[in-house]
Amino acid sequence: MFRLKEFENDKQICMNFEDDRDRFQGAVVPPIFQNTLFTYPSLGDLVEAVKEEKNHYVYGRGTNPTVEIVEKKLAALERGEDCKTFGSGMAAISAAIINSVQSGDHILCVSNLYYSTMELIKYLGKFNISHSVVYSTNTEEILKAIQSNTKVIFLESPTDLKFRLIDLEEISKLAKEKGIRTIIDNTWATPLFQKPLMFGIDIVVHSAAKYLGGHSDVLGGALITSKKIMKSLFNKEYLLMGAAMPPSEGALLLRGLRTLPLRMLSHQENALKVAEYLESHSKIAKVHFPGLESHPDYGLGKKQLAGYSGLMSMELTEANYRQVEKVINKMKAFKIGVSFGSFESLVMSPNLSNNAGQLLEENISPGIIRLAVGLEDVNVLLRDLEQSLSD
Repeated sequence: MFRLKEFENDKQICMNFEDDRDRFQGAVVPPIFQNTLFTYPSLGDLVEAVKEEKNHYVYGRGTNPTVEIVEKKLAALERGEDCKTFGSGMAAISAAIINSVQSGDHILCVSNLYYSTMELIKYLGKFNISHSVVYSTNTEEILKAIQSNTKVIFLESPTDLKFRLIDLEEISKLAKEKGIRTIIDNTWATPLFQKPLMFGIDIVVHSAAKYLGGHSDVLGGALITSKKIMKSLFNKEYLLMGAAMPPSEGALLLRGLRTLPLRMLSHQENALKVAEYLESHSKIAKVHFPGLESHPDYGLGKKQLAGYSGLMSMELTEANYRQVEKVINKMKAFKIGVSFGSFESLVMSPNLSNNAGQLLEENISPGIIRLAVGLEDVNVLLRDLEQSLSD
């Protein structure tokens, strides 16, 4: 599955690209620049720096040497021209969307998206920005859903909860023909396993709290795009909205990136074993994981993905809230909680007992359970699943 040469190159980017050890007296870990401002030898120098703040250290809300190293690594990993990090994944998503629309525009959401992303898009209706959702990953169906005022196609691939894949090359091509900007949340795959910019997507966003950080101790987001888009976005949606990543968070993210290749290999290995086990279990009606040959988009995945992360879902044959609650509450190794992408295994369900209508509208089974497969001994995880699914 791996494109080995590319993966080896990415490992070097994660470990020492742009670390500037000569600049920092040979330090193997770059220092944390905790200061909020930078001084200049003359007023004229400061004035010139402020004119082009993206390329100069002026104030903490703009650029920071520690954070800048992370940004250069992420841009290189995604094969993008520029990157800005944010205080959260939602801050990055908000900046990408708001930079791309104005009053009267329409956003097309493809299939199931992260809940908070959808809440943001709905909120933008306050400013006369409309949206619609096409619950299909088929390119022709997506094309039919485009409106005359559509300016953004927002997608996740794999999609949220059901992990269907979207043909990124086809979508980006048709969007460019119509002057529509494409934005993808690439958190599931990470830059190691999917590089959407290389398929023509305009903006890639990440929640750094997931695999990029990898230790459940850093909150952040990242946005990677072209220099042209970033120039506009930096001066408006980034500087003015003030959601900068703190240098301490940047240092934690830098630490996480150093082990990202090793961690992703382990997540993939564990997840494939868990998915194969669940697929053969009598209590499971369906497993949603693109690494399974039975997955409807397995072939497309071999084209777009270089590997698989640890996030998947399963549907119980007895599809109701009571059974979902029973199975989840019996789990021990899988901890009940939101988020994913760190060392620990997690479990949750979108079935909240009182949202049957929403699940039906979004084509989600009431028996669905999401699993974030972590880095524990996979045999421990398999035993936990076995006992939680037993009567």
